[in-house]
Amino acid sequence: GEELRDKGFGGLWGVGKAANDPPALVCLSYKAKEPSRNVVWVGKGIVYDTGGLSLKPTSGMMGMKADMAGAASVFAAFKAAVQSSFSDNLHAVLCLAENAIGPDATRPDDILTHYSGRTVEINNTDAEGRLVLADGVAYAVKHLDPDVIVDMATLTGAQLVATGKQHAAIICNDEGLEKAAWEAGRKSGDLVHPLPYCPEMFRPEFKSPIADLKNSVKDRMNGQTSCAAQFIAEHLGDFEKPWLHIDIAGPSTHKDRGTGFGVALLMTLFG
Repeated sequence: GEELRDKGFGGLWGVGKAANDPPALVCLSYKAKEPSRNVVWVGKGIVYDTGGLSLKPTSGMMGMKADMAGAASVFAAFKAAVQSSFSDNLHAVLCLAENAIGPDATRPDDILTHYSGRTVEINNTDAEGRLVLADGVAYAVKHLDPDVIVDMATLTGAQLVATGKQHAAIICNDEGLEKAAWEAGRKSGDLVHPLPYCPEMFRPEFKSPIADLKNSVKDRMNGQTSCAAQFIAEHLGDFEKPWLHIDIAGPSTHKDRGTGFGVALLMTLFG
């Protein structure tokens, strides 16, 4: 609730503040007996997405109860990892909010200050997943001493155009982790395919004259899924270790029901 606002989580608070049930940042932690690294998984948990004041059309709003699939998969994978005596320290950060409409809703033209300290001019309230994830990864960097960060989200419709309904899209700053994720997808059945990681080509899409960033791209024909991932990366600060973004917009559901995509992928990648 308002504690998020008071502690500087402007993205998560901004997305969820109009809902009857306030937003929340949940951090679950497991400490291994002899860990070699700290692993952090961050999940997008938009429990329902109306699009906010940038309201979705009726046909586009159906199924938005599944916009929490990233957080659901991270939570389920965390539970499975703990039950399997995970070998490393593991943290699951769940960014939970309802993107609702009301008198308190964030408006296009508002400026939010994120937990990273970066300011964001809102030009599309329906680009909300990246706003909550930005606070989640910034929290991880500041408080959890991560050696690797993975974020998982139903983030962009463009993912389905780029990699289809069966393959999630991955964007990664580390070639070894990218390859390992692809191989884990083949082994687990949670298929993934890499998209470009190229900050210098995608960062200009978010240029704002009055804030550090805008939250939605200027050119929707310029790798939207990679751009959305880059927005999250902008809030990693000075974190230079491996980071992996997994966009599961397509494979997270089948015939209007959740598939559980991502649980086997995380368990295989880090097992």
